[in-house]
Amino acid sequence: MSFLKPTGRITRRKYLIFFLVFFFTNLFALLKMYEAIQVASWISFISYGILLVVTIIVLLIQSAKRLHDIGYPGKLALYLLIPPPINFIGFIWLSYKDGEVGDNKYGEDPRKTDILT
Repeated sequence: MSFLKPTGRITRRKYLIFFLVFFFTNLFALLKMYEAIQVASWISFISYGILLVVTIIVLLIQSAKRLHDIGYPGKLALYLLIPPPINFIGFIWLSYKDGEVGDNKYGEDPRKTDILT
């Protein structure tokens, strides 16, 4: 499961797919957590809270890979934990910015192995 490892590079397209899936999953989890508070269902609240944290971690890992593709260190992905709208602008920038052509110090060009191209 290479998508759980913060090493390597990913393309803009793959990152955008991850971002959209996890963005809507996070919205769903937040809505369900709010609903669980209203009816005092703590098991549901904790379950959706765990889902929310896991999706945020996976998205940060993918953001680190995307930063690697651009040529930046992956630890800059931690800036995406800044509350909205700043983090949303960062996610959009990562989806828009071109990656480095060819291999770089973080790995080989992901466009060579991208199934979707």
